[in-house]
Amino acid sequence: MYEKELQALRRFGRFRKRRLFDENLKDFASNDYLGLAHKKELLTRAYERVMAYPANAAKASQLINGYTPIHKELEEKLCQLNGFEAAITVGSGFLANCALIEALVRKGDRLFLDEEFHASGMLAARLVEDVEIFAHNDPEDLKKRLKKGGFKRAIVAVEGIYSMSGDLLDPAIFEVAGEYEPLLIVDEAHSSGVVGENLLGVFDLFGVEPNELHIKMGTLGKAYGSYGAYILASEEIVSFLENRAKSIIYTTALSLMDVALAKAGIEEVEKNLEHYKQEISKRRQIAASFGHHTPGLIVDIPSQDVLQKQQELLERGFLVGAIRPPTVKESILRIIARLGQTSQELRELLELI
Repeated sequence: MYEKELQALRRFGRFRKRRLFDENLKDFASNDYLGLAHKKELLTRAYERVMAYPANAAKASQLINGYTPIHKELEEKLCQLNGFEAAITVGSGFLANCALIEALVRKGDRLFLDEEFHASGMLAARLVEDVEIFAHNDPEDLKKRLKKGGFKRAIVAVEGIYSMSGDLLDPAIFEVAGEYEPLLIVDEAHSSGVVGENLLGVFDLFGVEPNELHIKMGTLGKAYGSYGAYILASEEIVSFLENRAKSIIYTTALSLMDVALAKAGIEEVEKNLEHYKQEISKRRQIAASFGHHTPGLIVDIPSQDVLQKQQELLERGFLVGAIRPPTVKESILRIIARLGQTSQELRELLELI
């Protein structure tokens, strides 16, 4: 039924397939930035918290009876650390971005989307009547478009660190938002746990105090070693999402184990903050010594024949990401300088490349 389409994907080098990789490979492909996904003591803590609760699972959507004290504990922790009024957990970062864009952009509003915003936002934007794509990480282009007006409300969506390029959000975006007062959605999937004085992301890094127009989305399945996502915003925005966001209303609440494991991961970073900051800094310095300057832990290396190079590295014991169009414009080797592998192993990998 879809054989022609599959053949076309193969012909243009865009065919993809799930693979089981050798667990002994040195993993520089996953988004487990801090190596928390391998810390069994965090799993033990999460297990103990869930075992102390009467149910094993959430059982229903949050608006029926799937919202539990375990969810509330994580949300309170996130608010306390990040300085936001309210929080809500969501099934994944993809669903969180869909929730924000589908629910918040109403009739007469205009969505301004960075051209390299995550695919989840691009998909959700198809549900929106009035969308403008602005030049990647370009505050002047955004300012020009906001200045034109012609909308009831403006909603701007950007990323803290862009997932493929590793680009850091230009802090002038916050200044433009302060001048024109749109709702500002910052997807911190790849910046939370990685940058900032307290490793809380770009609000922390740039010293931006959250206000009622700021929305932060973060994931639990990257730096925090679990699964799922969260949205931080004002009480009003979170209440509106509870009432209008379909991917929150009509889905079962995030699993209790995922929530408890994420909280354990967040507390681990909080408790050992200086250790994680030092290890992140060490890996950035190693990357920089090879000419790869990254604000986070993503090292993207433009390359032809990425699948062949990925295979050659596999044979040497290293797993890296081979990212091809349409995910990116030009193929790249995507290396995550994660703390789950040693700094010496990172050096060996970059020497091979």
